[in-house]
Amino acid sequence: MSAHHHVQSPVTAPDDAADLARWDDDGAPPPQPRSSPAAWLRVGAELGDRLVALSGRQDLLVTCRPGTRSGAPAAYFPGLAEVEFDATLFEPLQPHEVHPRIVGDEERYPAAWGVFVHEAAHAAHSVWVEPTGADPRVVEAALLLEESRVEGAHLTRRPTDRTYLRTSARTLVMPDIANPAFQGIGQAAGAAALILGRRDAGILDAGETKAVADLCEKVLGADLLATLTGIWTAAHRCADHDAATMLAHAQDWCDALDAAAPALPAAPEDLTELLSGAVVVVMDNMAANDAADLAAQTAAESAVAARSKAQAQGRAQQAGQRRKAAATARSVFNPSGTTVSPNGTPRPSESPVTGTRKPTAAEQSAAARLSRALRAAAFRERSEERATSPTPPGRLNVRQALARDAQRASGSVPTAEPFTATRRRNSPTPPLRVGIAVDVSGSMRAACGPVASAAWIVARAAALTGPDSRTATVAYDYDLTALTRPTHRAPDRVTQFAANGASHNLGDALDALDHGLDLSRPGTGRLLVVVTDAQYTPDETAEAVTRINRLTTAGCAVLQLTLTTNSLHLPGTTLLHLPRPSSAPAAIAQAATDAIRKTR
Repeated sequence: MSAHHHVQSPVTAPDDAADLARWDDDGAPPPQPRSSPAAWLRVGAELGDRLVALSGRQDLLVTCRPGTRSGAPAAYFPGLAEVEFDATLFEPLQPHEVHPRIVGDEERYPAAWGVFVHEAAHAAHSVWVEPTGADPRVVEAALLLEESRVEGAHLTRRPTDRTYLRTSARTLVMPDIANPAFQGIGQAAGAAALILGRRDAGILDAGETKAVADLCEKVLGADLLATLTGIWTAAHRCADHDAATMLAHAQDWCDALDAAAPALPAAPEDLTELLSGAVVVVMDNMAANDAADLAAQTAAESAVAARSKAQAQGRAQQAGQRRKAAATARSVFNPSGTTVSPNGTPRPSESPVTGTRKPTAAEQSAAARLSRALRAAAFRERSEERATSPTPPGRLNVRQALARDAQRASGSVPTAEPFTATRRRNSPTPPLRVGIAVDVSGSMRAACGPVASAAWIVARAAALTGPDSRTATVAYDYDLTALTRPTHRAPDRVTQFAANGASHNLGDALDALDHGLDLSRPGTGRLLVVVTDAQYTPDETAEAVTRINRLTTAGCAVLQLTLTTNSLHLPGTTLLHLPRPSSAPAAIAQAATDAIRKTR
């Protein structure tokens, strides 16, 4: 079997030249040559640049021209520190279309790049030198074993090159199978070394090489094939510079063939055709597996791209939602408190506000009680942190002091730290954010008075709790009206309103409260209270549930208060039914206290 030798002697060959004929029909200029040695000089120089990373050597020259001096697709000349490369491997690409210096360009010519990677493996690992006077047959066997050894060694350095080494096998192995240098069992042994050796080096898969393995076992016998397998496996572990061991493995190879030859039946006369057919099966299996791997990789990349696109679209959608919520909040919490439509158009004639009144003594008392409860719920114990040090201040630990003296007396560096200090830090008090959305459609008339009272009580209590606490109340039917605004000041009077609406726009009301109070931002006690019977159309419900899910995902507590028995439950909310509307202020106060208590 004629192995693809890693040692080549310089052989000169005339450059291909041919006279170009002009067009005979219309006198057009002569056709340009498909390629020429001069046109491939740049490609060779760029291959040389990439060879540095592939082989780890910087002293190598790459020549690229149509045809090679050695006659092989590519060859490595260790004495000249040169790799020659047949430019026809790039067909049908022309020189101006090949740019190896660009990383990734090799994906357009994987077969050519695979051969180049194989030669790079020789340049990096075929550094042993055959001794003078060595048996040519033993050297030939060593070069045969070298083929899979260098590829296995290259694979340990650059595992991502496995795909290209697989493609090189199709280009390099088939000519050696079709034009054997040995006959009989030597031919079958060479095919086994080239195919099964690459299998054991990790280049090919066991299932792909079964056809060659079965044929070689039939020709060589199971015992001889096992012996040869052990030899090339041992050669794979040979060091790059160890010529003596490599030649010893080659001698074992020759001895095994010589010893087994008399006992084996004669090789089939059509062995070359049988081996070529088996190798074709191997190549077909490789192509099928590579196609499946490529399809899987393409599918994975497509999935990643689709996921990235979906994430980008999601981020764009979220940004659009934030911009829309900001615009809604600006229009709802306008300086004049005017009722606005969903598109932000002022509609003062549709305002549900009927006037204001002074808070009652009971409401003021309830606000004071709620303020105290919120402050108590927001209180956080001071955290303590103990730290040791070799010097004061701190409490002296006698045992550690004695240990330090003992370390100093023994001449070692003292590591004991006898002083312990306790540092106490005040934990920040979380502020409160409470948003109230009240349905002012006709079915919610009973809630108007209690919710107006609750809104003032919560706003007053939050203002007394701390300067960073804020609340806001939005009344909604089709239009939106701010009853209390997200400011640090508590309203002086209770805003009264009526429920005469005919439709619902809870989605925009939640957007306004979310943006105005930062209900989606952690770090505060956040509560959203929706006072409604949820008698909505499917589209109105879907818009509201989308906002509620976004808030609950962000950690905001969402409470739905209902006053009638025919009320529906909005998904994602905690439903609280109040048989007596007058209990709404106490229920909202308790929910606000729980929200700030649970804040981390």
